[in-house]
Amino acid sequence: MKYLIVGLGNIGAEYHQTRHNIGFMILDAMAMGSNISFSTQRYGDVAYARIKNKQLVLLKPSTYMNLSGEAVRYWAQKEKIPVDHILILVDDLALPFGAIRIKGSGSDAGHNGLKNIAAMLGTQAYPRLRFGIGNDFARGHQVDYVLSRFSSDDLKALEPRIEVAIDAVKTFVLAGIQTAMCQFNNK
Repeated sequence: MKYLIVGLGNIGAEYHQTRHNIGFMILDAMAMGSNISFSTQRYGDVAYARIKNKQLVLLKPSTYMNLSGEAVRYWAQKEKIPVDHILILVDDLALPFGAIRIKGSGSDAGHNGLKNIAAMLGTQAYPRLRFGIGNDFARGHQVDYVLSRFSSDDLKALEPRIEVAIDAVKTFVLAGIQTAMCQFNNK
């Protein structure tokens, strides 16, 4: 069985370790922990991993956040991965820093990356892992906040939360979304 695990973010050094790139950061940590590396391919950087008898295609789209759906659709079709075996890793302003919420479907909640994925897949019924980045910004400065880098203190605090997100991804793949939701939501 194959799974497409997509970390959302923006390419380029100017976006490295920004709040909007938490999806990339989770996949980078996952790849490092599995001793695999990404290669640049069509629509993104791709790595292949195995967890027990499951094959994972890890994708960091190069289409920029707001056009992520093109990469998701392409790789899902290329690898013949059904929508329920796709997991999108995305930042969420509405969640406290480091909080995780896994859902099997839902609205885009104003997130342009999720909106584009729904448009390209033709459904909002795809699994996603929302990772809280907090909302410590002045009114009208949301864009500046999500595109700003994590502080060194935030990066230290992120390490164990990223590990929890990786465990959630593994649980999603091995035990399914319901088990992942029960084990990781509200933790």
